[in-house]
Amino acid sequence: MNPSVRRALVVAGLGLAVACGRKEQVASTPEAGAPTTVAATMDASANAADAGPVGSVHPVWVPKLESEDAFLHYSKEVGGERFTKFVVDLKSQAIYYVDADLYPMHKDFIFAELLKVPRTKEAEQAFDRNYGKDKPDFLMCYLVHHLGPDVWSLAFWDGDKATAAHVRLAYARMKETFYLASKVKFRPNSNDQEAVAAELKEIPQITNDDLYKAVGYQPFHKGAAVGKLRIVPKGTPYESLVFAPDEIVILPEPLTDITPVAGIISQTFSTPLSHVNLRAAAWDIPNVGLRGAAEKYAALDGKVVRFEAGATGATVRVATAKEIDAAQKAQHARTSVQVPKANLTVSALATLDTLRAADASAYGSKTANLGEIVSAKPAGVAVPPGFGVPISFYAAHLKAAGIDAHIEAMLADPKFRGSITERKPALEKIRKEIQDAPLAPAFAQSLAVALQKLTHPSEAAGDAGVVDAGPAGEVGVFVRSSTNAEDLAGFSGAGLYDTVPNARGPEAVLTAIKKVWASVWNLAAYEERELYRIDHRQVYGAVLVQIGIDATAAGVLVTAHPTDPSDTHTFTINAKSGLGIRVVDGKKVPEILLYNYYNKGLRIVSRSDEDTMLVFQADGGVRELPNPKKGAPVLTNARIGKLADAALKLRGIFPKDRPLDIEWVLRGEDVFIVQSRPYMGGPAALGTSPRATP
Repeated sequence: MNPSVRRALVVAGLGLAVACGRKEQVASTPEAGAPTTVAATMDASANAADAGPVGSVHPVWVPKLESEDAFLHYSKEVGGERFTKFVVDLKSQAIYYVDADLYPMHKDFIFAELLKVPRTKEAEQAFDRNYGKDKPDFLMCYLVHHLGPDVWSLAFWDGDKATAAHVRLAYARMKETFYLASKVKFRPNSNDQEAVAAELKEIPQITNDDLYKAVGYQPFHKGAAVGKLRIVPKGTPYESLVFAPDEIVILPEPLTDITPVAGIISQTFSTPLSHVNLRAAAWDIPNVGLRGAAEKYAALDGKVVRFEAGATGATVRVATAKEIDAAQKAQHARTSVQVPKANLTVSALATLDTLRAADASAYGSKTANLGEIVSAKPAGVAVPPGFGVPISFYAAHLKAAGIDAHIEAMLADPKFRGSITERKPALEKIRKEIQDAPLAPAFAQSLAVALQKLTHPSEAAGDAGVVDAGPAGEVGVFVRSSTNAEDLAGFSGAGLYDTVPNARGPEAVLTAIKKVWASVWNLAAYEERELYRIDHRQVYGAVLVQIGIDATAAGVLVTAHPTDPSDTHTFTINAKSGLGIRVVDGKKVPEILLYNYYNKGLRIVSRSDEDTMLVFQADGGVRELPNPKKGAPVLTNARIGKLADAALKLRGIFPKDRPLDIEWVLRGEDVFIVQSRPYMGGPAALGTSPRATP
């Protein structure tokens, strides 16, 4: 048969639709009692290596790659990386370099070209032992050229339990058969593989963390935009920054907060799951990390440009008149988000166990969603106890001090409406009024009673959510926003409103509540609501008062693959040691992991580079300590498994129309969920392509 015809038939038969990495991860998990070898089940009588390559012009596999042309033919480029696969027969030590365009999985190639037997359930179970430590027949590897940094690596699939002996054999056979073998380094993908790598002193190595932090370009959200380019000089005080929605900004480092803009280029990389990056994805604007961007585009500063963010690079050039006109029309066409009607009749300080998702109109979605979790009682999922302060108290506080009238006048002022530079001081004044106004004595008394019930040791003893009391006997609580304009479908409000950590005692909590109420009028909150045409008069500040966890580690888990929406088995996890405040502020790179709960495959994308960690102060607030685990794993395999199990249970509680964005904390080995909301971000590249490499 003509080789090209044969290839077309094989591709059609397999339904080739995706690259190797994701599909390799959905291999079935080997079951106990499976046959010892593939041959025992399939009665394969011929030595596959003796058969030779199939075809004559373009073989399906070759035993050597002796030139650049050969590598290009047998490899595939995805997301800034070019990769091929190879298989080593453990009996004959024959090596097979596989056409990466033809077979999405090593397993597909082995069954079709080497074993040539039906893929029965029993045969698959027997074969899957080749992913374990005691491999009976094959090694399955990837050879990857990381194009940006021009680095070559050899790797196994994330879930492969290859031993040091397996890596040595694979590396040795590659060295004998690949024309650039001297440039290739072993790249461990998981915690287990990193432990194996520690035994391989004689083999050069590189980690995904090395690659992630060395890459010069990182697309957080792809797309194109037109706007005025603004380069922010290094050292510019954050407090002095005011951005317009039609600006494309080049930042020296990620900001913890930003008002809506047309595009973002950060010269220092962070995490795709920071609040700013999530909001930029929700705004559907191009958002990238690009080292040296200020120097590269200095000549365009102040000009109206077109910025396009692609998978492997970005372009910035002067925009045409047609592009400028189209961008202006698109801005006017943005849809509105409707805030659910507020319920101002509820006045109970209600504990989480009494609340459900339907109570969001009075207590806000954050509090109501946590109440839904507590009500469902999923095994192994803990929520720190707390109570909700309904929005009626916020409205009463503003009315009693006359602040509601001041807000009405401010919103009606044409100068305020017309200029962000006018809005910034006006909003600051409103926030100060809210914090300075005295609280109603009856509310303060009710709050003190509810706080005593929540934190009193005699009543809270035995509850895993309670932290140790401080010198005065108080237990620290988090005072968190739960407005009726956040965690909504179409509008997450991530990072817009304030949280006060580790408030201890009634006075500190009352002060924190006013600070959280005031954050309804943060500049970024106002500007983002304006972008979505939300009526500010319908936004009210509810508050969640929740037992604080002095975390061993904390972070975010999204129940979605970062680059492939069709992969519903992979979760994205960000983690740091200590409290999780800095995971979402985007200032430093956290530990980034991809975990496939279906087959337990784990891929390390980066390790946390945080020099310090935040912990509770005994008398309230937080303090910074040196991070003893800088660069070391934050999450063990056991912790990752617990987080994934918790996420799966939460996915069964909430609507399935969107992935979940879950904030979690660990104290020792105990997992606590502190937020669950719809994930509003889009696919975000993580510096390496999970679809292209194992």
